[in-house]
Order: sequence, then C-alpha cells, then structure tokens
Amino acid sequence: MADLLIELFSEEIPAGLQAPAAENLKKLMTNGMVEAGLTYASAAAFHTPRRLTLAVEGLLDSSPTVQEERKGPKVGAPEKAIQGFLRGAGLTLGDLETRDDKKGQVYFAKITKPGRPAAEIVAEVLEATIRNFPWPKSMRWGTGSLRWVRPLQSILCLLSNEAETQIVPLELDGIAAGHTTKGHRFMAPDAFTVTGFDDYETKLKRAKVVLRADERSAAIWQEATNQAFALGQTVVEDAGLLVEVSGLVEWPVVLLGQIDDDFLDLPPEVLKTSMKEHQKFFSVSNPKTGRIERFVTVANIETADQGATILKGNQKVLAARLADAKFFWENDLREAKAGMIKWQVSLENVTFHNKLGSQSARIKRIAAMARALAPVVGADADVAEQAALVAKADLSSEMVYEFPELQGLMGRYYALEAGMGVDIAAACEEHYSPLGPSDDVPTAPTSVAVALADKLDTLTGFWAINEKPTGSKDPFALRRAALGVIRLIMKNQLTLPLSALLTPADAGAGSADLLGFFQDRLKGFLRDQGIRHDVIDACISMPGNDNLALLAKRAQALQATLATDDGENLIQGFKRANNILSQAEEKDSVEYSYGADVKFAESDAEIALFEALDAADAQIKPAMAVEDFSTAMAAMAQLRGPIDVFFDAVKINADSAMIRRNRLNLLSRIRTTCLSVADLSKLEG
Repeated sequence: MADLLIELFSEEIPAGLQAPAAENLKKLMTNGMVEAGLTYASAAAFHTPRRLTLAVEGLLDSSPTVQEERKGPKVGAPEKAIQGFLRGAGLTLGDLETRDDKKGQVYFAKITKPGRPAAEIVAEVLEATIRNFPWPKSMRWGTGSLRWVRPLQSILCLLSNEAETQIVPLELDGIAAGHTTKGHRFMAPDAFTVTGFDDYETKLKRAKVVLRADERSAAIWQEATNQAFALGQTVVEDAGLLVEVSGLVEWPVVLLGQIDDDFLDLPPEVLKTSMKEHQKFFSVSNPKTGRIERFVTVANIETADQGATILKGNQKVLAARLADAKFFWENDLREAKAGMIKWQVSLENVTFHNKLGSQSARIKRIAAMARALAPVVGADADVAEQAALVAKADLSSEMVYEFPELQGLMGRYYALEAGMGVDIAAACEEHYSPLGPSDDVPTAPTSVAVALADKLDTLTGFWAINEKPTGSKDPFALRRAALGVIRLIMKNQLTLPLSALLTPADAGAGSADLLGFFQDRLKGFLRDQGIRHDVIDACISMPGNDNLALLAKRAQALQATLATDDGENLIQGFKRANNILSQAEEKDSVEYSYGADVKFAESDAEIALFEALDAADAQIKPAMAVEDFSTAMAAMAQLRGPIDVFFDAVKINADSAMIRRNRLNLLSRIRTTCLSVADLSKLEG
C-alpha cells in the first residue's frame, strides 16, 4: 500500500473557486484511478489561495492483473471480420478458441491485461485531470497549450510507502512533477522538499501557510471576536464572508480598525454592506448602541509594526467608500422627506418586462390588489394601498442603485423619513419576504397584504404572457413566488380562495393552470412537513381546493386520523364498500345512491351500521360546516367497527332483490359519508 500526495501550485485562485476546485481534483483523480483498477482507503482535498492539494491513503501499489473473455465472429465468417476481432484483442488466430454455440462454432478470445504500477496510472490520470479540469474560466500563458485558472507554476506528486518515496514521472508543457513546493509568497518564498502529507503540512505551517480552510476560518473568527471583546464590542456574524476571506489569505493576520466618526450615523446596514462588498471587512457593533463603530480586516502578512501601516491604508480607502455612501444617503433623505414623489414618477420610465409594462404600472396593479386583500388579512385598505404605492420607490434611490441588495430595507428608512408611519415603513421592507424557505414570513397585516399582492401580480402576469417555469428553468423565480404566497397564507392562517385572484388578463384557462401550479408547490411544502402525497391528493380532490390553508388543515387532520388503528382500517372498509358498489352499479347499469331504509334491515349488524351512519352524519355535517376537520374525521373513523361487523355478518348479494338493493344503497351511504370528508379513493393501500 502507498500514500499519494499531489499539489498543484499556481498564482492566486479566486476565493469562490477554491473549494469546488479541490473537490473536483479529488473526484477526477479518485474516479480515474479506480477506473484503472487502483483502489484506495481514503482521500482528502485541501485548498489555499495558491494551491490545490490531494492526499490519498491506502493506494494499491499496482492495479491487479485482469483476465477478460470476448466472444468473436462465427467460424467461417468473412476474413475482414475475423482480422478486426484479432486486432481488437491483440491476438493471432492461433490464440483463439472455438466453441459450440446455438448458431454453430464461434471464436472466443481470452485476454490477459497485466497490472500496471501505481505511478504509471497516477501520472496518466493526473495529466488528464489537469488538461481537462472544469474551471468556469481558464487562461493560457507563455507558449504552451495548457490552460489553468491562473498560471500553473509547479506540480508536486509523490508516492510513498514504508520503504521509499518516489516522484511520479510526469511533465506538462515544461512543468515536471517534483517533490518541492513553496511557502508564503512574502514571508517564506523559498522552495523546500517534502516526503509525504504529514511532512508537507508541518513544513507549510512553518513556512507561514495554513493548509486547511476550516482552520484558517476558525483562527480568523477567534482572533476577531477576542479583539472585539476586549473593547466591549461584537463582531457581526457573516458565515459567507468568513469563507470568502479565508480563501484570500494563506496566513491570516486579524486587524481591528476604527470607523471615522463622520460615518457612524449611517444606517448600520449601509455600513455593513459597503464594507463587505467593497473591502471584505467584518462589521463590529457596539451592543449598547447597536451602531457599527469598528471593522475587522484580515491581512496576509505579519509586519514589524503589527499591521499599523496596513490598517492605516485600509482606513483611508474605507473612508473614501463611506464618503460615497454618506453622499448617497444624504441625497436620498432629501427625496424621502419630499414624499418620494420624484422616485415614484421615475419608475414610469423603468420597464418591468417588455410584455408587462413599466414598474409604475405594476405598482398600481399591486396597490389595487393590496387594497382588495386588506379585509382578508385584517389590514386597513387605505394604508395597504398607500404602502404598495411607495414600497418599491427606493428602487430609484441612489443607495439602492449602488447596493441593490438593500432594496426594501432602505425603503423602510425612507418611508419613516417621509412620515408615513411604521406600518407602511415595515411593508416597504417586508413585502419582498419570504424570499426563501428559511426566510422570515411577515405577520403585520399591511406587510402581508402588500407581500401577497406583489407575488400574486408576478405570477398572474407571467402566466398571462405564457412565461412559465419549464423543467429546471425558472428565470423569473415563479416557484419561489408561489412558495412565498403559500408560506404567507400558512403562517397567517388566511382564508383566501385563490381562484378569484388567479385570473390574469386574457389568460383564458390560465387561472386553472396556475392553481394547479400552486397545488404542486403546496404538495412539496406539506411533504416537507411529513404529510403523505396520497393524503394531499385526497384533499385536493375536494371542493374548496383553492383555499390553501383549508386544504392543508384538511390534509393534516386526515394524516392524523390515518395514524390511528380505526382510521387506517376504516380505509379498507371504505374501499371494500366502494369496490362492491362500483361493480354492482356497472353490472346493473344503475346508480345506488339513495333509498337505504332501516326497516329492511335483517340483522343486528345491519341495524347497527344504520345507527352508526346516522350518528356520524350528525357529527360530520356541523363539523365540516365550521371547518373542524379533526372532529369530522374522528367521527368518520368511528365507523370502522360497525363496517367491519357488517361485512362479517351480512351477505350483500342477498337472494331478495329488494334486500340486495337496500344493502347496496347502504354501501352508498358509507361512500357518501366518507367522501364528504376527503376523497378516500385517492389513498394508497
């Protein structure tokens, strides 16, 4: 057994490409080696800005010898066919065997493929991996044909076991594989040799390179939080930024800086966004005031002045960036205090979609729908309409133009500056939500009305122009919009029949299609909550299936009922009754849907079923009228016992035609009672 160490050393790889590239290196190498017969015990990939590394343990010293048997042409086949088979097998005619087959004698070849040394296979697979590496973008440099994300400088490739360490012989465009690498670009630039992975990682750290990305991230976060804590402050968590910054440095040096007093009154979100997007700085807040007062930057070098010069340069650049942000903020505040009228007018010249008109036209549609939805969600109609009219005004602001990710959030600040009240300000921020499955769902009535109107207008509009999601393609995020509507309805328990809201202009049958789209999204939503797909289908088949909260409530109640012994076994009784009844109706060409009379009952079991159905109906009908599905389904489940006894004791196809007809009509009552709660015929099992 041997261990393999590979390092591909290059100029700095963009941070976002490092982790996927390391995984691709691992996948391509291990898959290629296994396909060539070289199995292994474990493999791990690592990355820094300047290197992709793969460590493989327990690799076979060589691939095994393989014997293969191939069936050839028939004896007496054309000479060309026989010669082609021989060339493919690498044999002569005398090497072949002849065997009897169904169609006569046939040639067979036994081919032995000897094993190959691990070094030979690794070299072959590594060359193919490097030459065909799936970078999103790659470049050529010098005079060679090799392409890499940044110029590739060296290849380290070692196979080692207890006896020896050998360099895998490989050369690509003048780069020969070796046993050397380099440390930190500035603090330890000299080359050094390594003998295996442990030696490699230890010497890298000595040369100011932390190989493991998670170790770099942990070191950055610990040092940043410690420095902030010492000043009574807190680093604002940002997992994505932490991953990105750890991909920018090989030897992280954490520096804590001060934001100039001139910028401390900027909204904290503006400070966070500007520092993150432009400088890759972490924000540090004062827990007493909530203000962002400091920042953390991560350098890639230790300096004699403990980073003072680096920090001074960063603060100078940051001041220039924040001066721009302050300029945008002050200009925007003037427009906000003027009522945001100029911004609203400017949206008349902003196209939402070439077939759906301007942003201004869309906003007017949203405002009308928000007004209509207001009574349903408990909002004031005038307030909901006003909120919808200004909710997207910040799209014209200078701050949102610079930082689009702040849309909505800045709208809240501007609405408050305009004196529009907290409900309208909150709706400006919250009407985009929920954006994803983990996003918070608005509950303030005005916000809910505008958020629903925004998403419903998007869906009905794109349905009207036949721009629907297909397969994995959903360029307008319509699935996300539909899930947002569902989560708003569920979170706020809204009684909201959708059919009347899903009729886009000139859509024809589009509203039914769109309702089906919503129901498909609801299926996924409920399945994530553990509701069976057949239970959802049983509820969708019922009247009122455009009321999603009602549909979900019914499905949850049915699922709970089926979890009981009575509920589970009732389904079998229902299906037995339904099957017998359906077969009789088809045979007799008649519908047995009324007329069951207890006076024709001939046994106690029959009488008991009549009484049980009367009792169930007396509970189910009023419960269904008030949408109390749990009570209705519990009453339905109580039929399990009387139905079981009835089928055990009573012969449906009695000799008397009148008795047979009465019993079939009694089965019809079972079917009608059960189907009044859910379409149990959709249930499996």
